[in-house]
Amino acid sequence: MRNTDAQTLTRDYLDCRQHSVVVCEALELEDYGLQAAAFASPPKWHLAHTSWFFETFLLKPFTKGYESFHPAYDILFNSYYNAIGPQYPRAQRGLISRPTVSDVLAYRQHVDVAMSRLLTGENHPQWETITQRSRLGIEHEKQHQELFHTDIKYSLSVNPLYPALHPAPHNGAENPPVMADEMQWKAFSGGLFELGIDAEQAGFAYDNETPAHQVFIEPFCLANRLVTNAEYQVFIDDGGYSKPEYWLADGWTIVQKENWTQPMYWKEVQGKAMEFTLFGLIERQTGQPVCHLSGYEADAYANWAGARLPTEAEWEFAARQQTFHAGQGSVLHPPTAACDETQGPLLQLYDSCWQWTASAYRAYPGFRVSEGAIGEYNGKFMSNQWALRGGSCVSSVDHLRPTYRNFFYPEDRWQFSGIRLARNT
Repeated sequence: MRNTDAQTLTRDYLDCRQHSVVVCEALELEDYGLQAAAFASPPKWHLAHTSWFFETFLLKPFTKGYESFHPAYDILFNSYYNAIGPQYPRAQRGLISRPTVSDVLAYRQHVDVAMSRLLTGENHPQWETITQRSRLGIEHEKQHQELFHTDIKYSLSVNPLYPALHPAPHNGAENPPVMADEMQWKAFSGGLFELGIDAEQAGFAYDNETPAHQVFIEPFCLANRLVTNAEYQVFIDDGGYSKPEYWLADGWTIVQKENWTQPMYWKEVQGKAMEFTLFGLIERQTGQPVCHLSGYEADAYANWAGARLPTEAEWEFAARQQTFHAGQGSVLHPPTAACDETQGPLLQLYDSCWQWTASAYRAYPGFRVSEGAIGEYNGKFMSNQWALRGGSCVSSVDHLRPTYRNFFYPEDRWQFSGIRLARNT
């Protein structure tokens, strides 16, 4: 990552920190501690953990005489950094009634004041490391802003009141459904291609996007848009969840165990097809992308449709062939694809749903884990997970780029994850 001047870095830091507080303004006080499952952390925990990150990796090592806000926070808000020390059990984060919300906001203020002082010190002998870690901390907090939306959505969804985080927009379900244009296949020539990015080329890139390396890709085709709710409904109506021939063995096992019959937030209410969203329970829109699917469901649908999921390399190769358009950013629900030839042949690359790929999430050739606890950020998760590409309707616009790699276990469904089909030419 290229160096950043102190003024710009401080501005970016404070803007990011303020945005985390702003996105929580839609919450009621009782919502801050909600945790409906082990994978969904409470909003209050996100606010505290991101502060812990700056305190642990910047203020303690680089600020002489820094006083921790509270020594027990070292355990309460450590997510998974074993080199730092023990962690409070992830599944029990919703039990942390104390510190209170006001205590956590005071903790954030304590950290922000100390970080603002630290970031004025361009003459600090370790300024380059401070810059790099500060930028990582900012981007880390933006990831938690995305997780805030996916986590609170799940926690609210288990309430039979189906509460809304935000009021539905005026162009919501009260208008006639917007149908997506017919899916088209776009051909790509493939060939020798440089996948990923070298760290010195990027304003910022996560370590798992590096190093750039050459791969060979056979000619292939990608669907120009994501699979819609209406198209996925046909898969369901054809018995897709009851036909093992479409499913990977592990996927079929979890379908039987969890009794999956449809996407995570689909509901049938008094004969109407509904969907739980951050706007509450609304009528399902046929033309919108189907989302909150596991990798297993995405793979099964692709098999049923006579297609497949793209590889990471195919997805990035295709994304680089057109002008980058990040989309609106944080629109809270994936919109119907809008035909816009000025964007290029592929729609919904970044602003709708994360797209499952057929690639295992593994290190690129030549990847090296950073020294110390900071190396636990990405490297240790490169096992048993699948790679996803693109971005979603709640992603930070700053994270949307062709090389960005997301990763989840193939059974995970609570993220805004959908399907882009691929096939051989």
